Amino acid sequence: MKRLSRRHVLAGGGAAAAITASEANAQAAKSSIKWDRVVDIIVVGGGATGMPAAIVAREAGSSVILVEAEKHVGGHAICSGGNVPLGGGTSFQKKWGVKDNPELVFQDITDWSVTSANGSADYRYNDREVIRAFADNSAATCEFLIAHGVVFVDKPPDTQGGNSVGSSVPREMHCAPVDWPLIQTGKPADADRRMTMSTGNGLMHPLIAAARKAGVEILLEHRMKAIHRQGPQSGPVIGLAVENNGKIINIRARKAVILGTGGSTSNVNFRRMFDPRLTEEYCGVAGTPWSYQDASGEIAGMAIGASLWGLYNNTGEFGSGITKPGTIGGQYGYVNLRFFPGSEVFDKARSTGLPVKNWQDVITVNMIGKRFYDETGTQFTSDNYGVNKDYVPNSYLNAKNIKWDPHNYLNAAMAGIGDGHNGGGPIWAIFDADAVEREKWDVKPPNTDPANGFFFTADSIPELAKKIQMKYQRVPMLAENLEATISRYNSFVDSGKDEDFGKPKPMYKIARGPFHAAWATPVLHDTRAGLRINAKCQVVDMNGEVIPGLYCGGESAGGFSLHGLARATCQGYIAGNWAIKEPNRA
Repeated sequence: MKRLSRRHVLAGGGAAAAITASEANAQAAKSSIKWDRVVDIIVVGGGATGMPAAIVAREAGSSVILVEAEKHVGGHAICSGGNVPLGGGTSFQKKWGVKDNPELVFQDITDWSVTSANGSADYRYNDREVIRAFADNSAATCEFLIAHGVVFVDKPPDTQGGNSVGSSVPREMHCAPVDWPLIQTGKPADADRRMTMSTGNGLMHPLIAAARKAGVEILLEHRMKAIHRQGPQSGPVIGLAVENNGKIINIRARKAVILGTGGSTSNVNFRRMFDPRLTEEYCGVAGTPWSYQDASGEIAGMAIGASLWGLYNNTGEFGSGITKPGTIGGQYGYVNLRFFPGSEVFDKARSTGLPVKNWQDVITVNMIGKRFYDETGTQFTSDNYGVNKDYVPNSYLNAKNIKWDPHNYLNAAMAGIGDGHNGGGPIWAIFDADAVEREKWDVKPPNTDPANGFFFTADSIPELAKKIQMKYQRVPMLAENLEATISRYNSFVDSGKDEDFGKPKPMYKIARGPFHAAWATPVLHDTRAGLRINAKCQVVDMNGEVIPGLYCGGESAGGFSLHGLARATCQGYIAGNWAIKEPNRA
């Protein structure tokens, strides 16, 4: 508007007047909000972004309310494997003689030339401004975590659990649970593992305790409904509307609102903006049923003008954005998370699932009973220290030196049955009584979930096919298909060659009843795209302008392909440090 001439303004006077009136009405409506609470900073989400942000802000003297939609805090982070690839010269790296610095971190995770074995680029589409901030604050975040009670397993940094964390040096640290209870069981880890296993419980329990000790007020079962901004898409953010037990509560933020809502994998329509295949049957999202990545932060931000950012990273076929299931026979099959009786959410999880030690013990079929790929095929890979042994920064040879391997198990699973529908439909692991003995499985509940249609058993293959009926099985499984599939596969065991999909020397026939069908549908995991942020973790709108008083980090923020906890904790640390510097808008 500042660039328009007076003649243009007069010519468009009606529209300008209407806009002005609309803005005025909106501002009047905002000014009439009855504020139930007033605080300096509101943090949304009690996970790996929200907790560090809240602690930093509160310890700096700001009053802080943290709102959490669930009955418990910890977010997806507490469900994780506890692997934290912070670098740049941390005290932990120095202890073990690993030489690292911020420049090396920045170089590593902006290297255009690095690709995974299927050609996907791990770092090429990262936002350099966002990465610069991460590189400069990575070591400080590590020291912050240590100072607030996080204990890392006492071994050198390694590559365990690392996705797209950089090629130059090892950075992965692992959070020990010590004596904290595990959300998976409700009890502490076995005594001999408390200082050696890696778990998100070891990250989040100390941070939750530190937040409470600092005086952060935590409001559980308070779900964000809207962000209040001075104008619909103008002016600073001034607070939140949250819902608790059906009641709307308006909380005024004198300084800032920080979003750490955890991404979008649980929101079917939102995730399908990135990939139309991700329909309702992908219902075993990692981290659920403890917490849900519902895109609430992204949706609320977009409603007041925020932009999305770095969308390639959410669809790039590298890392663990989507994974093969690690367990079968239950809805929630993420490889690094199993809930057991004793967990406060086991009534929702309903089964532990059956861990698959050897994919030679099963075949996987689509909803019409046909195989689609080599069952031993891997999921997408990603870059890490040592993946490319001849790594040279920013060299075209980095891609050339990687052995080509398309890793198409997941794409084959999501291809569907050729009937024009989006989504691949349910994938079923089919196996017999001999496989149960080899894997040492107990196929009875609560290890499986037959009551909800995630596990079926029958004495014959035709009877098994007929039984497979559940919410996501949109077409019947044809008995003749499943019988033909198993007969053909058994012939491959006799010949020692899988003529359809190249499974290495098929080993075991499916021949002795009872026969079983276990849910084995791919699992959604990472969100690697979200709201646009700058180096300060301030949210940016569609015009490239900062939305004053609004911050975001972790899986709700875009521009950064790094998997998991380092990104979230560091951006929470950054957001908290900048939010406290906002002017008091009371």
